[in-house]
Amino acid sequence: MDIRSTACALLVVVIWGLNFSVIKFGLEELPPILFSGLRFLIVALPAVLFLPLPKTSIWNVLGVGLFLGVLKFSFLFVAMKADVSAGISSLLLQAQVLFTILLSVLFLKESINKYQLTGIFVAAIGFSLFLVSASGNVTFTGIILLMCAALFWSISNIIMKKTQGVNLLHFMVWASLVPPVPLFLVSYFYESQSPINLLLNTSASTWVSLVFVGYVSTLLAFALWGWLLRNYQAAMITPFALLIPIVGMIGSNLLLGESLSTTELWGAVTVFSGLLITVFGLALISRLKQKQQNNTQSLV
Repeated sequence: MDIRSTACALLVVVIWGLNFSVIKFGLEELPPILFSGLRFLIVALPAVLFLPLPKTSIWNVLGVGLFLGVLKFSFLFVAMKADVSAGISSLLLQAQVLFTILLSVLFLKESINKYQLTGIFVAAIGFSLFLVSASGNVTFTGIILLMCAALFWSISNIIMKKTQGVNLLHFMVWASLVPPVPLFLVSYFYESQSPINLLLNTSASTWVSLVFVGYVSTLLAFALWGWLLRNYQAAMITPFALLIPIVGMIGSNLLLGESLSTTELWGAVTVFSGLLITVFGLALISRLKQKQQNNTQSLV
């Protein structure tokens, strides 16, 4: 990768990592389902008027709109409203990596290697540490909500794996047209019957949060990510996502004053180690074996 591409990848990591702290600011004044609906509304409009419908089945668009837009973000925002800190959310949500691998094995008949199994086992130990230490940073309910959000994200990943060659920006804009109406209906009946009054009394910081989450975190970041995936192998780009929870936890500490307990810190290290083994285990062992083989041949 050249310097410009590397800078783009790191910019996406920073945007998505800080996104969790920015969401927290927005949730201080708006209920989570309404916030989620507004986020997708500003992503879809007016962009959908200028971008063509992606060249894929409408069911793929509806599926991602449902699982990613309606379900994943609803569970995430509800969890972040009261049950999980921004830093821990950025980490535990990466369970989607593990769920995506398992679902790919079940439904796409992909194989799973021993390093991925080891990584999943190590990460599971890390998740259990958060269950044991449920405290002010994360509650048991928050962990369950985040695991559901990660599962729904992984389902949308499986759907998107079937849309090879589709413009990712166009796809995300049209998929964002699906969530607003159902989310606004749910919000009206379960959160507030006076959403207009809520919006009229919302401060500038909440609107900045919505604009960042909608235009910067979704449109700009996904456009850059899609450009990188089109120009480089996925194996070269996707590992950058492992930096997101690091940025997320640093950002939550600096912006929100959040900190981890000792048990939570060990849980974070264990989960992150599991993710590293899952993503890099096979490639690292293969490289070490190749290097050992080359050294042996040079000695001969």
